Amino acid sequence: MAEKYTKARFWKCALQVNSAMYINYRGDAHGMTEDEYNRELLRVCREEEISIIGLADHGNVDAVDAIRELMAQEGIVVFPGFEIASTEKAHFVCLFPETTSKDQLTRYLGALGLTNPAAGIWPSNLGGNDLFSKVNELGGIAYAAHCIDDNGVLFRKLQHVWRNPLLKAAQIPGALDDLKNEEENGYRQILLNRNPDYRRERPIAIINAKDVARPEDLRNPKASCLIKMTRPCFASFKQAFLDPESRVRLNSDVPEKYYSRIESVKSTGGYLDGLEIDFSEHLNAVIGGRGTGKSTLLECIRYALELRPLAKNAQKQHDEIIRENLGKEKGRIELTIRSSAMHGKRFLISRRYGESATVRDEFGNPSAFSPADVLPRIEIYGQNEIYEIAQNPQGRLRLLNRFLDIDNRQLDQRLEEIARKLKDNRKAILQEQENLAQVEDEVSRLPKLQEQVEQFKKLRLDEKLKIIPLLESEKRLSGRVSEEIENLETAFIGVENNLPDTIFLSDNTLKGLPHESALQSMRTFLDELTRDVRGFVQQTQEKIAASKDKILGLQETLAASIRVEEEALEKAFREIPSYEGRSGPEIGMQYHTLLKDIERIRPKEVLLASHNEVKTELSRMRRAFLSELSEARAQRSAQLQRALKKVNRRLTGKLRLTVSPEADRGPLMEFLNACGLEGVGLKRLAWIEAAEDFSPLKLAEMIRNGVGTLKQPNWGITQSVAEALVKLPLAKLMEIEELELPDTISIELNVSPAGKENYRPLDKLSTGQQCTAILHILLLENLDPLIMDQPEDNLDNAFIADRIVAELRSAKIARQFLFATHNANIPVFGDAEWIGVFQVVDGHSEIPEELQGAIDLPEIQQKAAEILEGGKSAFIQRKEKYGF
Repeated sequence: MAEKYTKARFWKCALQVNSAMYINYRGDAHGMTEDEYNRELLRVCREEEISIIGLADHGNVDAVDAIRELMAQEGIVVFPGFEIASTEKAHFVCLFPETTSKDQLTRYLGALGLTNPAAGIWPSNLGGNDLFSKVNELGGIAYAAHCIDDNGVLFRKLQHVWRNPLLKAAQIPGALDDLKNEEENGYRQILLNRNPDYRRERPIAIINAKDVARPEDLRNPKASCLIKMTRPCFASFKQAFLDPESRVRLNSDVPEKYYSRIESVKSTGGYLDGLEIDFSEHLNAVIGGRGTGKSTLLECIRYALELRPLAKNAQKQHDEIIRENLGKEKGRIELTIRSSAMHGKRFLISRRYGESATVRDEFGNPSAFSPADVLPRIEIYGQNEIYEIAQNPQGRLRLLNRFLDIDNRQLDQRLEEIARKLKDNRKAILQEQENLAQVEDEVSRLPKLQEQVEQFKKLRLDEKLKIIPLLESEKRLSGRVSEEIENLETAFIGVENNLPDTIFLSDNTLKGLPHESALQSMRTFLDELTRDVRGFVQQTQEKIAASKDKILGLQETLAASIRVEEEALEKAFREIPSYEGRSGPEIGMQYHTLLKDIERIRPKEVLLASHNEVKTELSRMRRAFLSELSEARAQRSAQLQRALKKVNRRLTGKLRLTVSPEADRGPLMEFLNACGLEGVGLKRLAWIEAAEDFSPLKLAEMIRNGVGTLKQPNWGITQSVAEALVKLPLAKLMEIEELELPDTISIELNVSPAGKENYRPLDKLSTGQQCTAILHILLLENLDPLIMDQPEDNLDNAFIADRIVAELRSAKIARQFLFATHNANIPVFGDAEWIGVFQVVDGHSEIPEELQGAIDLPEIQQKAAEILEGGKSAFIQRKEKYGF
């Protein structure tokens, strides 16, 4: 199957490969015929994944056609050429397009003014600068061979040659850091463009291209380098040297890939029906006219990952796009993901409109992971969503929380537990207060009832009816016995229901475990314990039942005896003489009822004391919980402070972040406003925003202490507001104590040029500057992708080119980016590895294979010039730098 060339990638290039005859020049031998040598060269190229070779023999171009024909069978591209010496005796390798024939090469040698072809390194009668001009005129490219060795341009101190912009690259023997020594550090400074005597307008590309005299030499990492191209061809190869920072790498420069990426997206149904894209793992840019599907693609990716926008307007826009472009045809989106969080494993995430996302592993098996598990820190933002977040303090805080390296899980659990305890404590205090009020109401009646008893004693009824309170006590005590029996029954039912079940230690569960026998022994002991306890419970339940029957008999006997006494009392009531219009029986029944009430209420005096003790203990516990809450919140704020310091170090010279613990007092104002304070609305609560040395806990304490205390601090509370606050019930005061005020983070942007500092707070910045500040945060190091729709919105073009693109070029090495954009700076200056040109065909969005690739493809250049802001004039301005 033919390879698709739809995105730029690094191709491994060996740029100083010699023919079979070259070893003779060295006075050595490899023992192979030319055909054997060429086939061995092909075999090693395949094994080492070398895609391009530059033929740079010192004395022979005759082998070009045979090697090219053989390599073409395996798709390996050959750039023919030769090594040549200038009149300054500096060596250069000259390479030409892949279609250059042997005869053309021979003519080129003549054009370069050779004086003695038999000398091995072919000498030219041209100086270095004239040599470069001629090679460029012939359509080729020249680089400085072994530039720090004896015949190298730097060794020979050829400053005028080094500074020539037509010299595109310099070959060094190893890594740049290998030159960090006293003898060679001077060369390193020149290669880094730091030496003013050798300073170039454009830094030179640094390559490894060790002489390959034997095929096995290709296995040496210093024999090859990496060149980024969409299609491996000489035109793209030559253009790569116009942007070496992005497009040229040594093998030693390539970092291990530990970050996540969306490898591909596939759409079935809906506006994007049939769309299939293989993304680059670096910078991707979606371009196209309005309505071609750029935003739809990004929002469909967000939908597949079950992510919701942070901002309200963005949520509305997301829902509309998905409903219109995916929902009408019940479309389906499928993503192929490589997850850093899952140690580089690949997953397939798919979602059909109206359904939940499904996650499968790379073999197609259902996975228990969610999209959030696979890409926990992916960032996706729609059009103008950055601006909306910039306007919302809590939106900014939620955004920042994603970038703070804080593991607050244990602390959050602790805070949740404290909050639960406080809530339960509040309910218990309120219930205890209600119980206490009821008991107090009852107990408060005792003095009056006892006074009434004294009046009856004057009628000498106490001697005749003294048995009444005794009978009431007996009834109460008999009822208590029934309660105790019921409590005991309930307790043993609980024990029985909670006996261990050893099914969790079944043979199937234990099979294959390294210490299976130990766990089997534990199961045996647990089973024995369960049997023993069950037997004990059954015996006890039988004893309870027997005792219950006996007690019931005794209770019935007692009840019968009490009835006899009460019948005798009724007779005694009839013997009581009438008094002040009341009959004797009426007086007796009234006295009887009075004594019954006293006997019923008297035990509640003890209960009242008990309730007071409970309330006191609950209040003590609440103070402890509140102290614990304060400590945990302080700990969380300190963690946030420490995390922000780390982030600030990463944002030095760009942003400054400052945290203000619990500074957002909006929730308290909204709570008080919802309490319906008499004559107090939000405007009259504005003092809360400016109050110093303030907390909800302190406010609740001062409300309890009354109006005078509330007016003492310089908070600006009026008399009427203070009077309304002190009327708040206990329940509301306790809720105020528990109320959490969010932290606020102030963001300040450095508005001065690079190297200077002048920080301004976000609310003092223009819209564009606010979005700039948020964008700086989004570009912080993150192992998961960043996806944005038109990040250039509200931003100044110069700022995008000077600062944002610079960050992108650096960050894309270790993070994937996907942008939909109208701005040429991002795909061009950012050197996007994949640019996709969307277009509409028959009412659906599509992106043909030929309209996918990097800016080194003529088709992409043409479409980008037509579509992106600035049009062709913008690209003409870039011609000098980017070669188109």
